[in-house]
Amino acid sequence: MAGVPDLRVSDSDRESVAGELRDHFAAGRLSEGELGDRLEVAYSAKTAAELSALRADLPDPHAELVVATPRELARRRVYHDVGIVVLIDVGSVITWFAVGAHGSFWPMWVILVSAFRLAYDGWHLLGPTADEVHPEYRTWVERRLRL
Repeated sequence: MAGVPDLRVSDSDRESVAGELRDHFAAGRLSEGELGDRLEVAYSAKTAAELSALRADLPDPHAELVVATPRELARRRVYHDVGIVVLIDVGSVITWFAVGAHGSFWPMWVILVSAFRLAYDGWHLLGPTADEVHPEYRTWVERRLRL
């Protein structure tokens, strides 16, 4: 269909373009009225040029998605770890209060250990040498990020 503008189109070509137009409507790029007008033209189109004109002002629906970089995945992993650490630390403080808050503040040790673990992982995943390519380090990162 693409390539020769005067080439006649088939029913499947028309239906394919109609599907793309519906996707653009769902994404908010077309109003209901515009969708109706374009679908009418799409189903009555005879050439590839007529179908191409319907999509001229719309982005390619088959454009490649942006893939997250390893650094971005590592950052997401650190944010996830921070959330878990906060939940554990808050839970231990609530438990300490629930049992009467007697004696020393033992959640301090839970907070300290979890903070060290978080700092260790954060440094390895996001630190200044995280982008260096060492086979054993790359394996560790892939295992850690579950790639």
